Amino acid sequence: MSLTLDRRSVSGEALGSVELDEAVFGIQPNVPVMHQVVTAQLAAARAGTQSTKTRAEVSGGGRKPFKQKGTGRARQGSERAPHFSGGGVALGPKPRSYRQKTPRKMIQLALRSALSDRASEGRIVVVDSWPWEVPSTKDAKAALAALGIDSRALIVLTRDDEGAYKSFRNLTEVQVILQGELNAYDVLCNDWIVFTAETLPGAGAGTASPAAPSAAADDAVDGGEADEVAGAAGTGEADALDGSDGADDSDEADGSDGEEPGDE
Repeated sequence: MSLTLDRRSVSGEALGSVELDEAVFGIQPNVPVMHQVVTAQLAAARAGTQSTKTRAEVSGGGRKPFKQKGTGRARQGSERAPHFSGGGVALGPKPRSYRQKTPRKMIQLALRSALSDRASEGRIVVVDSWPWEVPSTKDAKAALAALGIDSRALIVLTRDDEGAYKSFRNLTEVQVILQGELNAYDVLCNDWIVFTAETLPGAGAGTASPAAPSAAADDAVDGGEADEVAGAAGTGEADALDGSDGADDSDEADGSDGEEPGDE
């Protein structure tokens, strides 16, 4: 499979070629991992605000409906028991979080698998840049037609592509996403993935590759733990450098063996 694509203009003209990173676009898609990551992402999007009232939370039911004996009926203690109409709900749903813990490497593998799947089908398009300073949905639609995109497309932009964002956002078959928000679910939901030379994963040092987490992401996720470890390590090193061993070495170098002049 060739991992070389044409770098094209918005008019569809080939301006050169670009080499796709084989570690990102050329791996064997891992379907089970993609399924698990997408399931976790959809679960995390659930509000989890559903709630029912138990027999302790519904109003009424404080009085015993009828006496314990002598009626021929089954004994009852409250009209708000779950088997009564208007009673509480037994084992009903309560507000909860559906979020799942997904390893970072699994998320990255799912993204690389999804991108590799689209690349194997020839559904990756690389545009040199989006030249619009003034938003124009008409020009955006014409650009997609010139690029041969005739179905759902995911446009990956940077924060500086404001004109392109406003141009594409009104098209129903187009989803616009920032480079740092690229994920497996959105890739799988669209037929075409359109990058610019700047947003293409693995294209350069300034582009974050899903094959490896960026330094900013590491700092954001592990900042607290890193500070604690660094602080503990720094304290230990400082003790090792400035502690009793250093004092003994200085005493031996001076020949005093740690004795004060008054001891003689």
